[in-house]
Amino acid sequence: MRLVDKRTHRLATVPYRAAGPGGLPQNVQLSVERLIVDKLPAGCDALLAAGDLQGVAPSPLGGDSELLGIAVADYLGVWAESGLLPPVDRVGVLLTGDLYSAPGADRRGASGAVLDVWLAFAAAGSPMVYGVAGNHDEVTAAQVAELGPDVTLLDGERRGFGGLTVAGISGIIGDPGRPLRRTEKDFVTLVQKLTTPPVDVLLLHEGPPGERPGQLGRAAVRTTLERRAPALTLCGHVHWEDPVAVLSDGHVVNVDARVVVFTT
Repeated sequence: MRLVDKRTHRLATVPYRAAGPGGLPQNVQLSVERLIVDKLPAGCDALLAAGDLQGVAPSPLGGDSELLGIAVADYLGVWAESGLLPPVDRVGVLLTGDLYSAPGADRRGASGAVLDVWLAFAAAGSPMVYGVAGNHDEVTAAQVAELGPDVTLLDGERRGFGGLTVAGISGIIGDPGRPLRRTEKDFVTLVQKLTTPPVDVLLLHEGPPGERPGQLGRAAVRTTLERRAPALTLCGHVHWEDPVAVLSDGHVVNVDARVVVFTT
């Protein structure tokens, strides 16, 4: 599954509330963008990738504001009915972590339980939901596994779906005495292990830098991936205004505070 065009195409926006400077809630827009790939896994007519959904929004189906990821899952059916997306049971989901927000969107960097976001995508009818945990997520692989056979939180594993091989590493580089953190050495060693042989999609929360200023990331991760670059590396943790970068013979797509829909 390789990009055939680096240009994104805006499909929609989702209004939500997020904590701004000083923790003050602010109104922002979640961009939903399309990228074209050469092929998709069997059983899917699109793949939706998202990460760092650190805000709250009302569901398009009505009700009070909830975690932004839950609202996005509810939008899948709405977008399918309007023709913006294929039917939900043909849309796979890839998550790059940090799916929590303080309920009032009034505290930056809040950590909390995100199992309900995973549940929302599974309940919407997506045929597969693969992802990693961010450093602000409180969720376990065992909890996620109870949601279905193709609902999987990855942390050092590879999984296959419809001919697509996906690997993932949860967390970030940092003090291993804190949750969801590894030393840089351990992190890049795991990257090397998971990409030997190369995978189609690598899910990371903290990813490599891109080619241009503002495309920030971990240089050691990029150096490791350049040797056996996945077709697609999806990540977040820091926001890129331009979400796509070349990585050897593959690409990095940054989905921090962004939804990207891959179609053919």
